Amino acid sequence: MGVGGKFWDLLRPYGRHEGSDYLRDKRVAVDLSFWIIQHETAVKGLALKPHLRLTFFRTINLFSKYGAYPVFVVDGTPSPLKSQTRISRFYRSSGIDTTCSLQEGVSVERNKQFCEWVSECMELLKLLGIPVLKANGEAEALCAQLNSQGFVDACITPDSDAFLFGANCVIKAIKPNSTEPFECYHMSDIEAGLGLKRRHLIAISLLVGNDFDSGGVLGIGLDKALRIVRAFSDDEILQRLEDIGKGFKPAVSSGIKSVDDDGEESSSQMKRRLPHCSRCGHPGSKRTHFKSSCEHCSSDSGCIKKPLEFICECSFCSKDRVLKEQKKTENWWIKVCDKITLGPDFPNRKIIQLYLSDIFTEEGSSMSWGFPDTEMLVDCMVFNLHWDPSYVRKMLLPMLSTIYLRERARNNNNNNNKGNPLLCDQYEFHSVKCMKTRYGHKSFVIRWRKPISTCGLTPEKPIVVWEKDEEEVVEEEDCVVDPLDGLNEPQVQDDNGECFLLTDECIGLVQSAFPEETEHFLQEKKLRESKKKNVCEEGVAGSSSMGAQRSITDFYRSTKAAATPAENIDTGGSSVASASAEKKREASSSSFSKSVRRRLLFG
Repeated sequence: MGVGGKFWDLLRPYGRHEGSDYLRDKRVAVDLSFWIIQHETAVKGLALKPHLRLTFFRTINLFSKYGAYPVFVVDGTPSPLKSQTRISRFYRSSGIDTTCSLQEGVSVERNKQFCEWVSECMELLKLLGIPVLKANGEAEALCAQLNSQGFVDACITPDSDAFLFGANCVIKAIKPNSTEPFECYHMSDIEAGLGLKRRHLIAISLLVGNDFDSGGVLGIGLDKALRIVRAFSDDEILQRLEDIGKGFKPAVSSGIKSVDDDGEESSSQMKRRLPHCSRCGHPGSKRTHFKSSCEHCSSDSGCIKKPLEFICECSFCSKDRVLKEQKKTENWWIKVCDKITLGPDFPNRKIIQLYLSDIFTEEGSSMSWGFPDTEMLVDCMVFNLHWDPSYVRKMLLPMLSTIYLRERARNNNNNNNKGNPLLCDQYEFHSVKCMKTRYGHKSFVIRWRKPISTCGLTPEKPIVVWEKDEEEVVEEEDCVVDPLDGLNEPQVQDDNGECFLLTDECIGLVQSAFPEETEHFLQEKKLRESKKKNVCEEGVAGSSSMGAQRSITDFYRSTKAAATPAENIDTGGSSVASASAEKKREASSSSFSKSVRRRLLFG
């Protein structure tokens, strides 16, 4: 889709990988058809109606986890050129001869099944309160127009021709389980790296093929097209292609003369080449160098034999090489121009007009984000995906909590808004439980309170309970990517008769909505960290003051020596007498055998 010839490979060195906060508080236009096609083919058979499931999860992730304001764009009636290209692709993939004439000026809608998927996703998005726009033609064209006119900050589409329609920032892919989930391309980086502007890219698409003309010019690939368009400026490239299509061969820059110019001077200069020595390769004949030594070799014994890859640097040889390279370039240019001239109706002015004109609907000013219709969403997901109502409400909670925090942040000076409920007058903000780090992205774990007597959500997974509220939770960063892009489910916690829901929220958003509670949590966290640091330092100091650890024999020898005087003091002279008697017994019994001494001892 988009420009042919592996156009994304040309742009890949100039892409950026942005972090999770890149789209926070930004508006972004999403090509809905891209999501439906991509995941309908990737996860087909893994879930019931995967297009609905993916749209539901990804929209909530984009809105709550990444903090963006998404607006979805769907394709309108395709142009006749797009319809003909689509039919031509189908013929080629089916092995049908495409030489038969296709009916011109007829627009062909997509298949009925795909239109039903788009309709179901549009209904779901409207229930979520997300704006949906319908383009007059291509969805990526309206996304690019919204971006160029400042209604949105970026486009999410894999179609490279979004740049041809005027997009400034295109997000090609989103990888949720990554420290840098967004693969972004900026037109400014492409201009700085490749030296190509919008009309240059349009010219490349005309040469290598695009969504409106899949064939392009026969025999011209991406490398040749890049070399052609770089020969002209952005203002003149399209006019020069039109001249070439009419049979003219315009002059190009970089010192290359027009093919129509007189080339007698070049031929005469090539013929007037001086003779060179066959041994050393320097100017002058071998006979001349034999009579008088070569001034370039600087040797009295004669010419020095030239190496295998010797290149003469004299003015005549240098000019000769320049002329040959120029002649080679001119011949290449003639062949390229002949190939372009053979193309029928090149360049197609209708395609250029589609890329450059702003004929698409200007609905950017009417974009607005509403509040989700919870009950209708529950009925929709239960009917289409057979989900449990409690599961639908639980998965909607991250989006509802994000809306609540945004409203709270906008009205943080209004005291009456402090006690407003979160969801159906049931859940309200309780406290900041801890800080979580996942894929390098930090967030707050928030407690939403509800009495257990009215708690209608039953946890489908084991309840996650932290031993201490103050510890920072770091989740494992596994490399397994969920093909269904599921959400991190809010956890349910029962604490002494109260039911709490735990959700991950943006730190900055919570700070704006509840500055006092957040400041209190951060101060307590800092205090606990300082206490923990002091305890560790005291432990290290205590262990160092004890000195080196003694061996076990030294320890018992010292304790025995310390205990002997105390025993003498307590027992008086009796200890001395017992000691002398013991010595006499040992002396008297030393002459006995071991068996006798054992009988006398245990006797």
